[in-house]
Amino acid sequence: MKIKTSTFVVSNSDVAKCPVSHLPEYAFIGRSNVGKSSLINMLTGRKNLAKVSGKPGKTRLINHFLINDNWHLVDLPGYGYAKVSKQEKKTFQKYITAYFEKRQQLVNTFILVDCRHEPQPIDLEFLEWMGTNAIPFSIVFTKADKLKPEALDRNIAAYKAKLMETWVELPPYFITSSSNKTGRDEILNYIQSINDTLK
Repeated sequence: MKIKTSTFVVSNSDVAKCPVSHLPEYAFIGRSNVGKSSLINMLTGRKNLAKVSGKPGKTRLINHFLINDNWHLVDLPGYGYAKVSKQEKKTFQKYITAYFEKRQQLVNTFILVDCRHEPQPIDLEFLEWMGTNAIPFSIVFTKADKLKPEALDRNIAAYKAKLMETWVELPPYFITSSSNKTGRDEILNYIQSINDTLK
């Protein structure tokens, strides 16, 4: 897939105000310092489509972007380490949960995981929640350029082993680096393959 156009549509915290559209949606979510904005910019070929910040937790709303006039990319607030109040975290959790439960246009969620670390409880809990609620998702391992190949293979193998303790089979997964565009074609082609089945 080649991305020819990518335009911002709307930001909000109310699922009812998300775009009225039959276009398929692909959501991106992960811990608040996982490199989500950089990945979105890398995928779309736009430097500043999603705002990159030195402070984790910059994304605080549900952000819709229209891609090639035929699908939506949805940038969701991160979970985990954002320096926000407990009340704000509850608010985020409430409307993120509402998005996943109510947004019928959602066809796949890309859950971003930092490949430099061993499996984190907060990531595993979120993956479990998605599986329990039968919400289709894929895993995106980010920052692959930060590790040597042996360490990268070791960390991903550890993650797969941990998931297989409770899962019958692994979800699709992608290894990415926003710096050198690793995984870009694989993710975009995956989205295209899903879109093709929806026609």
